[in-house]
Amino acid sequence: MSQIDNIIIQVRARLQALAIKLWLEPYYYEGVGCVEDEIEKLADSFSSNLGISKSNCKLALSELQEGALRKLAARKEFEQTGLATFSVRRINNRQGTQNIVEVKCRLKALGSELHEKIAQALDVVDPSRVKCISSGKIVNCDSTLESQGLKNNQQLMVIISEVDQTATQNHEEAMYDRIRKIKMDVEAIVDSSQQLFEMEDQDGNPVFLPPAENRALLMAMSYYEKARAAMKREQYDEALILLLESDEKFITCNSKFLEAVDNYALVNLDIVWCYLCLKNVTQLPDAQRRLDICEKSFRRSYGENLQRLITLKGNGCAEKALIMRLHLLQGVVLFHQNRRNEAYEKLIVAESELDGLKVDDGSVVALMEMGYEPYEARLGLRACNGNLEQAINFIHDRKAKLREARQNSKEERKLNAKLAHENNGNGKDWVNPRSVCTLMEMGYARDVVVEALKRTKNDVPKALDLLNTNAEELSRSLPPPQTADSEILTQLQQLGFTEDMARVALETTQNSLDKAIEFLIKTHGSETELLTAMERISTSAAAAASDMVANQDNEGPSTSSGVTSLVTKALDKAQKEIESLKAYKRFTEEMPDNEHDYLDLPLVQEEQILVEYKRLLEQ
Repeated sequence: MSQIDNIIIQVRARLQALAIKLWLEPYYYEGVGCVEDEIEKLADSFSSNLGISKSNCKLALSELQEGALRKLAARKEFEQTGLATFSVRRINNRQGTQNIVEVKCRLKALGSELHEKIAQALDVVDPSRVKCISSGKIVNCDSTLESQGLKNNQQLMVIISEVDQTATQNHEEAMYDRIRKIKMDVEAIVDSSQQLFEMEDQDGNPVFLPPAENRALLMAMSYYEKARAAMKREQYDEALILLLESDEKFITCNSKFLEAVDNYALVNLDIVWCYLCLKNVTQLPDAQRRLDICEKSFRRSYGENLQRLITLKGNGCAEKALIMRLHLLQGVVLFHQNRRNEAYEKLIVAESELDGLKVDDGSVVALMEMGYEPYEARLGLRACNGNLEQAINFIHDRKAKLREARQNSKEERKLNAKLAHENNGNGKDWVNPRSVCTLMEMGYARDVVVEALKRTKNDVPKALDLLNTNAEELSRSLPPPQTADSEILTQLQQLGFTEDMARVALETTQNSLDKAIEFLIKTHGSETELLTAMERISTSAAAAASDMVANQDNEGPSTSSGVTSLVTKALDKAQKEIESLKAYKRFTEEMPDNEHDYLDLPLVQEEQILVEYKRLLEQ
């Protein structure tokens, strides 16, 4: 941050405190312009009060006056013509704010029109590469500016997806194409019938949610993981776009669930971190709002002053790194609000926390020589205040807890997959597998338990009461067991599936041909297996169709046509799963194996920012 920006913050606050309006007399006269003598006197007064040189005070006053006059002119134009003026800041990942331009557009216009005008102003050929951010939201091309809350004289942040010279030489893709492919891959993975992604809490326990909410949350978490990978590469513009996409998915989830986990808090924290790394203060109100969300979430999870976190995990818990970053960002926001004393206090807190998180490089090396990963060494040492022996125990305990939680939840996971097949994504009939297992452990049959939970909307105490008082009625209401339909069974065998597997598929899916094919395709867990299955399906179906043509004079062609249709359907499903597996492989290429990667902050940038803002406050 430059010295003049620091001065402008202080001068603006002084003007507001004294209710001085630089666009009015005696500082400005309509038709005459700026009154230099009055600005000179004001600069002299401010210099004495703020301890800033008179020349710098005058420079800041002139810049603030020009900005106020531009806004006044834009307000008049809006009242007369309906054209809104936007101050557009183009953000460059390497240079922060690159340039500022004014763009005019009617608020009734769609977001796409604003993107076109911005592209024209910035000499960008393809408007689809423009990502416009207003109050922490990506401007939607298909909605009006007014409906999205945009206002006249608003400052907008713009990121242009393009290829730089280095990227071109390395044949890397443009950010626009990378993000587009990430979104396509996430859609393919989340919609795969193989449940390639599963949600866990930080202790390794599975998280079960209704289908629609589960899909939204998986997409939100997927975008967040890709954003974190971009942040590690210091591509903060790409990271910010992905974080805002993640934010949009998160806010569609049940608010009670968001309050119960830290993930949404971390998204908000990282969005503000990207604002800072991109040197963009135009989103200051949004930064404040997001840090407030984060702080409330941390307090719910960890208690006031982290008492709950410390009780559970000890004084050196790794989560303190997140708390430190929150306090650091709060200090930066307070600085830009000219609440300098509060900012300094918050930075001192962050500094103390940062010092407590530093670990001895020699201890890290020692643990690495014992075979531990660098991130394990850092997290272990931070969690144990640098004690080497305790860090080793911490690492082993954490691994053991994860293994135990995953082992204990195997039955729940299997049941979740089975129920998903039976319900075919029907959110209305969704039941929580954990609740099913809980009630089955009490001796009740699975099908009766499922029916009771459906009727009580997953309320376990009510379901238990229903099982105790109306077990016979629940049993009578269940559909009779299905046996495999012989005709459909034959069709599946013609596709090359074994009789036993086809029978299980039909009995599981209530004799639904489509669902049975999906069930059978899902049993092939790798790309190689799916390709082999596709070849077998084609060969078996071709032989079956040939036999029908030879043996049936009139019915042959139509039956053969039916087999062809069935083959196409099966091959399409198999191909879709292959594409999902390819998408999953691409997605996971740069993903860390470390479940606690979000806690492993290097702390280098944090220290640099802390030093910079303390220096600005001490000037």
